[in-house]
Amino acid sequence: MGPTDQQLQRRQYLEAMGIQTWQLRQPQSDTQTDPKSDIVQPAEEFLVAKLADSTPAIPRSPLNDDWPTLEAEIKSCTRCELHQQRTQSVPGVGNHNADWMVIGEAPGADEDKQGEPFVGRAGKLLDQMLLAIGLKRETVYITNIVKCRPPNNRDPKPEEAASCEAYLKQQVSMLQPKIILAVGRIAAHNLLKTDQRVGAMRGQRFEYADTGIPVVVTYHPAYLLRSPAEKRKAWDDLLLARRLMS
Repeated sequence: MGPTDQQLQRRQYLEAMGIQTWQLRQPQSDTQTDPKSDIVQPAEEFLVAKLADSTPAIPRSPLNDDWPTLEAEIKSCTRCELHQQRTQSVPGVGNHNADWMVIGEAPGADEDKQGEPFVGRAGKLLDQMLLAIGLKRETVYITNIVKCRPPNNRDPKPEEAASCEAYLKQQVSMLQPKIILAVGRIAAHNLLKTDQRVGAMRGQRFEYADTGIPVVVTYHPAYLLRSPAEKRKAWDDLLLARRLMS
């Protein structure tokens, strides 16, 4: 029996990540044949998926319904100079009861126009990265360190990040994610209060402030578009985050 449409789609996501796929076929049995025995996954992903499948789900407690108030405050914010040139601020998007929180650096031109983080080419790659580990965009929560676009997509200044920090802390507090994926240098530096290179922080478990929430650092999708050979490392980072989840 050939692969299903879902398996073929999953293979496409993995190939977009630069991950070679292989098929694990269960030997035929005289007494039983499992039509679902053909799966398309990298070896490491298969092992992690099996581990996750054996872990019982943890029920989530209801959240404070404070998101509309917070998002309205972010959209009208004038705490730093970035508000002067924005089209609109970008509070964040996704499931307010998500286990996964993805944090980037700042909105770009596409995000500034649409009011949603990660919607350009880098956003499409991020979606493929998440889908490769079985997560749809709408099931996670995505935001940035800075909520308004810096001119010409420059790095946010320290004072700009500091102006937005209270918003981010409130988002983390309300969401209470089980894992934070810090995407890129700016996100990692501001979340972890460090100046280490992303390459030096990869492959480790950090914690956000004093919350105990695990943080995994990986490359920004925009960097991966420029350096596709690094996609394999980003895949390893996703697997690490998923292991910490389980």
